[in-house]
Amino acid sequence: MKKIFVLMGIIATLIIAGCSSGSSGSESKDGKVTLTAWAWNVNVGALNDAVKEYQKDHPNVKLKVEDIGRLDVYDKLSTGLAAGGVGLPDIVLVEDDRIHGYVEAFPEGFLNLSDKGFSDHEDQFPSFKNDLAQVEGKYYAMPFDAGPGGMFYRRSLFEKAGVKAEDINTWDDFLEAGKKIKEATGSYAMPLDMFKDDPTFRMMLNQQGVFYYDEEGNIDLTNPKAVKAMEIQKKFADADLIKNVDGWNGVVSSTVDGSVATIPFGAWYYGTIVDQAKDTSGDWGVFLLPAVEEGGNRASNLGGSSWMIPAASKNADAAYDFLEYFSTDKDTQIMAMEDYGLFPSLNTTYESDVFNGEVEFFGGQNIWKLFADEMKDVPTAYYTKDYSLALDEAIKAQADTFNGTKVEKALEEAAKRLSDRTKRDINK
Repeated sequence: MKKIFVLMGIIATLIIAGCSSGSSGSESKDGKVTLTAWAWNVNVGALNDAVKEYQKDHPNVKLKVEDIGRLDVYDKLSTGLAAGGVGLPDIVLVEDDRIHGYVEAFPEGFLNLSDKGFSDHEDQFPSFKNDLAQVEGKYYAMPFDAGPGGMFYRRSLFEKAGVKAEDINTWDDFLEAGKKIKEATGSYAMPLDMFKDDPTFRMMLNQQGVFYYDEEGNIDLTNPKAVKAMEIQKKFADADLIKNVDGWNGVVSSTVDGSVATIPFGAWYYGTIVDQAKDTSGDWGVFLLPAVEEGGNRASNLGGSSWMIPAASKNADAAYDFLEYFSTDKDTQIMAMEDYGLFPSLNTTYESDVFNGEVEFFGGQNIWKLFADEMKDVPTAYYTKDYSLALDEAIKAQADTFNGTKVEKALEEAAKRLSDRTKRDINK
């Protein structure tokens, strides 16, 4: 009998927990609110600094930010959503490539921000960020940082090889420049974890206005533009211009030691260079991703994130008000960029002085204007809820091409495998 009472007590506890499935944020009778947020890395500091300014006009609002790591955020978020909102915060940071997947998987799991009025801010963000933050025309996320693409390069290596960055307009131009640099300096054109990641391929897809999936969610890996992008990458490998590195640490070490002349990445990589290669100040520059064809688009994006509010939040109004301030206040976004290296999506920030000044570390180049100017031309990448599966198959296709498989065959096989895994149609 004692065991039965104990069991009943446990069940009662679980029922109570399920009924109180909101966040750990709380609002007291005197109107004071404590919001909770999940984020990671530099985003934590940006939130904490922003709320200090916000509290000047909203003294009753407090914010508790939990830095629990990027992957841990997703594990806890998925678990909480599956349990109907149990234990979720009021605010959560989500990378852009995961937004649609979460909303598709949990259509009632997040606050519809358009109903709160966030659609009024649509013209303050580039179209690709709006597309990523919206599902069926409704905002479920507030755009935050972005990763406009560029080629970070070592000026001294280019000069030694007699290469001028301004003469590189296409990937073919860069291929020839890479050969000269390798011959003159021994440095590779660029780093890549050739068998485990495909950031350069993704950027080349994006600049051409294609991606793993099209707007309807069909598999687009066999698109001629995807074939072209992979063929370009294969040319660099065949010419021994790609340094095969081991993950993120390999990219960073090759950046520091000068064994690569360029690093194709998002604007956020600025912070890594400045932090990890302090003694190379003045030796860096940036130019846009080369075009696939002469006169083609050179704008691209790699990375970026946005803020979401779980529907289970007990403090949804307060969370919305703070995030609306955070996402649309120019000074706040400039703070996040200057202090934490988070490139803003908010287009009103691009008029500020920081986007019109020289950066000493980058040889006096105005790199922020270069990145800002490309934001309006970045095409939308369609991730879908099956993004991770497509990424896996694209990396396999890339590895196959480096191992000798013809590009078209490698991508066709990857598309077939992806279709089997997702039951999606392949574009013909």
